Amino acid sequence: MKYLSRLATVATAVALAATAAGTAVADAPTASAAKAGSHKPTPAASFFFLSGIRPSGQMMVYMNDGKGGFDTPSGGYVWPHFRYGISIDPDLTGFQDGSYHVMDDGTLNLWRNGRLKKVASGWGRYNVVFSPGTLGHAKHPDLLARDKQGVLWRFQTKADGTLAPRVEISPGWNQYTQITGQGDLSGDGKADIVARDRQGVLWLYKGTGDLRKPFASRVKVGGGWNQFNKLVATGDVDGDGHSDLLARDPKGNLWLYKGTGKASSPFKSRVRIGTGFNQYRDLF
Repeated sequence: MKYLSRLATVATAVALAATAAGTAVADAPTASAAKAGSHKPTPAASFFFLSGIRPSGQMMVYMNDGKGGFDTPSGGYVWPHFRYGISIDPDLTGFQDGSYHVMDDGTLNLWRNGRLKKVASGWGRYNVVFSPGTLGHAKHPDLLARDKQGVLWRFQTKADGTLAPRVEISPGWNQYTQITGQGDLSGDGKADIVARDRQGVLWLYKGTGDLRKPFASRVKVGGGWNQFNKLVATGDVDGDGHSDLLARDPKGNLWLYKGTGKASSPFKSRVRIGTGFNQYRDLF
């Protein structure tokens, strides 16, 4: 199928970034790692790989196996002074095709097609950054960033990876210890996000498609989410056409919450899909 060839291309591109960065690289992901489930990836249920950053700055890449898990990690390379990363689908094809890197000095870089490009500075002011997809039917995805005062901002990305001026969404987001999302969780085709509060309650913010008010009022998903130290969204992990959620516990177990496409109950019961993920200081 055509989209399997597309995944092979993306997997090969992971290796090229090492050359651009001038670092050593392990074996790159191969076409055999480029699998998907029965549903073709879309912006609402995308097909991203999972990246882990070790304390040294070495990045390991886990290709989606299309069955609800990930293949053996590969493509490890080192990004010195790497703070955290944001996976992106620049042209809204349903596939990850690059990432933004926030560096220790606040520089925002774009990696795409094996090339590293400085996009902006001053990003040390933000403590959460991710891309849920497009919030207002644009041709390119949005970035969401929370500043240290708890204000959530939206940045529209452009075709060349640069950013339009930021637009405030709302204050008060410092009540949450984790915020993430990639694609549609509620079944209406619009990008949604989830946020965990300090009491361990997870909340769903449904996308509205209206940039003047991109999210509807929050809906409670459930409690007990403080058992995890990292929540991350990579789109549709099991290839069933619904976006999912990943959660890591302090012991390093990785859990998959399969999406249902229903706002009233967006996730099925968790399934453990990996161990040893506490070796990473960040996942994206």
